Amino acid sequence: MDLLDAVLQNINSNDLGSRGFLFHSGLGEHELVYDYPPAPEDASISMHRAAFLNALVELVDLQSTHFNKRCTSISESPTNPNRLLVHFIDGTTHETDVVLGADGIKSAVRHFVVAKAGEPPRHNLAFSNTVAYRGLIPYAQLEAAGFKTRLTDRPVCFVGPSKHAIVVPIKNGELINVAAFSARYDIPIGSQNLPEGTPWVDQVSREDIQKDFDGWGVDVATLLQLMPEKTVRWSVHVVHPPLETYSKGHVALLGDAAHGMLHHLGAGVGPGLEDALLLVRLLSHPGTQTENLQSVLEAYSTIRRPRAQMVWEASHRAGSVYDHHGPTAAGMAEDLRDLWMPIWRYEIENDFDTAISVLRTNATFSQ
Repeated sequence: MDLLDAVLQNINSNDLGSRGFLFHSGLGEHELVYDYPPAPEDASISMHRAAFLNALVELVDLQSTHFNKRCTSISESPTNPNRLLVHFIDGTTHETDVVLGADGIKSAVRHFVVAKAGEPPRHNLAFSNTVAYRGLIPYAQLEAAGFKTRLTDRPVCFVGPSKHAIVVPIKNGELINVAAFSARYDIPIGSQNLPEGTPWVDQVSREDIQKDFDGWGVDVATLLQLMPEKTVRWSVHVVHPPLETYSKGHVALLGDAAHGMLHHLGAGVGPGLEDALLLVRLLSHPGTQTENLQSVLEAYSTIRRPRAQMVWEASHRAGSVYDHHGPTAAGMAEDLRDLWMPIWRYEIENDFDTAISVLRTNATFSQ
């Protein structure tokens, strides 16, 4: 609840509400495909990433926090095999009892966890065959350009063949956050990488985006016409194949380092926070000691992997539904139904209870 309180202090009160997605066709007259109904008890917050990070920083103990320290590798301590040495890009090192790698999709800590003696290095990292064009547009500009689809109170997803565009109002509806996705479905994830040396994030011209969405309806065309002249393009990468474990010895992974996924449910951050909560509770448990850290982290991995992988797969499936590659022949509305329910309807407290039960059963913790 500390995090929620901090978040609420960094947003406008109008950013908090119960707002399900509206799915419109990206083609033709943009007819409504599906109105995803939020339950009365569901509350959502529409906020900029920077505001969320500001809320997180407020909860950090700055006396023990060091920013701009990028980990490059993990090794065993040369003086104590039970401790670890963290190596940073600035040439410094730090010795510690436990390492929690929340270092993102390009995680260096993941290399340590997945490494196996006698085998070539593994990264478990793949191009998702998806690119995302991202930008912010003042809503007043959209109105002036004759944009007709209402955007100020509900997030909208324009759907179409192998592409979709997520449009979310932020800053009390003054700005529209746009993420337009274009994907290939003729090849599996992991079968094709970006050419050597190609940056994951680059800039493309507005004309490049318009060409990618050629033939879409007038509102989508207007939206793309108002994107920045040089728009950021993300070549989205994911953790793939899924990890066999999130821990190794006294090292554990969480967040994107463990299960980086596609963005299509807006759910990637959630599992990372769930990971962090379980780790905090387990590592602060009185039964956790230096001597049993490996077993505690193994319990964390056992509990979190199925849940996080479920969200990974659901996010991938959601994108295929938006892009007219859904799993059923019943139509898009049926495929969209209850899409977020397994994501939102989850009792995080059960993770802790199950982990404690596992640790007591295997005698790591006393009964």
